[in-house]
Amino acid sequence: MNALYLVALLPPEPLFSQTWALKQEVHDLTGSRNSVRLPPHITLIPPLRQPDGFEAACTAALDEFAATQPQFSIGLDGFAWFGNRTLFVRVSAAERLQAFHAALMGWCTIHLPEVRPENRPFTPHLTLATRDLPPAQVPALRAEFEARSFVGTFVVPNITLYRHDGQHWQPRGTFALPEGVE
Repeated sequence: MNALYLVALLPPEPLFSQTWALKQEVHDLTGSRNSVRLPPHITLIPPLRQPDGFEAACTAALDEFAATQPQFSIGLDGFAWFGNRTLFVRVSAAERLQAFHAALMGWCTIHLPEVRPENRPFTPHLTLATRDLPPAQVPALRAEFEARSFVGTFVVPNITLYRHDGQHWQPRGTFALPEGVE
C-alpha cells in the first residue's frame, strides 16, 4: 500500500510550545484527536499517497530546493475558522511565504512531478483542530477563541517531510534553509 506524506514548516521555540499548548487545550476541551496527531505546522504540500520510492526522491528534491531558499520571516496573528470544521492561527504578512510556496511548487513540477498542483489557492495557516470537532461544541469553541489574541513572529529555518505510519505522522527529513533572512 502507498504511504501518506506531507511537507510542512514548523514554528521554532517558543512559538512551537505555545501553539502546541493551544492544540492540547482544544483536544482537552473537545476531545478532538486530530488536533494532537501532528505538531503545530503550516502545510506546504498536503497529504498525498505515494509508493515507497517516493520518499528517497522527495528527500533529494527537498534537500536541493531548500538549499536555494534563504530563511524568511512569518507572522502569526489571531484565530480564524474555515467553516465550522477547522480552527487555525492566521498567518499574517504572508507574501514571502506565498512566494516560497510558489517556488516549491515550481520546483516540484520539474524535480518531483508526483506532487500535483492544488486545485485551490494556497491559504497559509497553522491548524489547531480540524475535521473531528464535535458540532455541538463548535459555538463555544468559536466564542472562546474570538475572545483571545495571539501574535508571534518567527524565522523559518527549515521544512520537514512527514510520513504517516498508520497512527501518527513521523518526521522523515528536515531540510535547512540557508541563513540570511529575507
